[in-house]
Amino acid sequence: MPSNQNPLGALPGRFRRERLLIVGCGDVGLRVARAVAGRMRVFALTSSPERVTALRERGITPLRGNLDEAATLGRLAALGTRVVHLAPPRSEGDAQWWRDARTAALLRALRLRSPPVSLVYASTSGVYGDRGGALVAEDALIAPATPRAQRRADAERLVRHFGRTTGVRSAILRIPGIYAPDRSGGTPRDRLLKGTPVLQARDDVYTNHIHADDLARALVASMWRARPLRVYNANDDTEMKMGEYFDLAADIYGLPRPPRVPRSTAQEQLPLVLLSFMGESRRMDNTRMKRELRVALRYPTVREGLAGG
Repeated sequence: MPSNQNPLGALPGRFRRERLLIVGCGDVGLRVARAVAGRMRVFALTSSPERVTALRERGITPLRGNLDEAATLGRLAALGTRVVHLAPPRSEGDAQWWRDARTAALLRALRLRSPPVSLVYASTSGVYGDRGGALVAEDALIAPATPRAQRRADAERLVRHFGRTTGVRSAILRIPGIYAPDRSGGTPRDRLLKGTPVLQARDDVYTNHIHADDLARALVASMWRARPLRVYNANDDTEMKMGEYFDLAADIYGLPRPPRVPRSTAQEQLPLVLLSFMGESRRMDNTRMKRELRVALRYPTVREGLAGG
């Protein structure tokens, strides 16, 4: 049997408990750690000294390192029996702006010694590009239109190559908008309180969502149930346009609905990042996630998630 298929057998007893390495342990990473508490020993890579104490308080062993400084990543080799990679690419690229140097550095470190059993990479639904509101499944050709999505597509390529050449069961989750009432920063309520406009109905776009707790559960399921080199859409069952989503959130929270503006004037009133989301419309098919990963959504639509989650 290849060494990466049974990484626990040759280790001393104190190490035979499954070990999870979380790379990019923000809000979702903390939810993943909470979901496996008591079943796995959890490590998290952090480049911030200020986060060390907070991670320890949650029962997570912090590892100092920086994905932008490859020399700091050596300790990751053979550490985690399973790895969840949540770290985004750099917000700005270098000369090869479409490359995800962070994922490349991580995978090089994981190759240094016995690789993990499984690796799950958190990608973005943005790799699909604009589909004009059509339903999109995982076997569709990707067409990333923004630099951010193009770097994610490069990371997917690197992860697939890593899986093929090492035998590590590598999976990719394509993730849309993440929400939760208790999510730190960027909640629907925050945006409503700012009065940020949305597009008028005839210009509006379909948008996809996943509750942060359901996403954490999908990531955990992927560590054991994902098929090798498999891609999964990680979204709920909602089929709703962006303006309708914020109207619903406003009604649930008892706040004014956001103003509607035409696309022709939106660029004068909205930040570029938000405009990029409003330039793409698609509906994601989550059948594969539910069938193969056996994820039963606790919040199947945003209505349940915003009201009760």
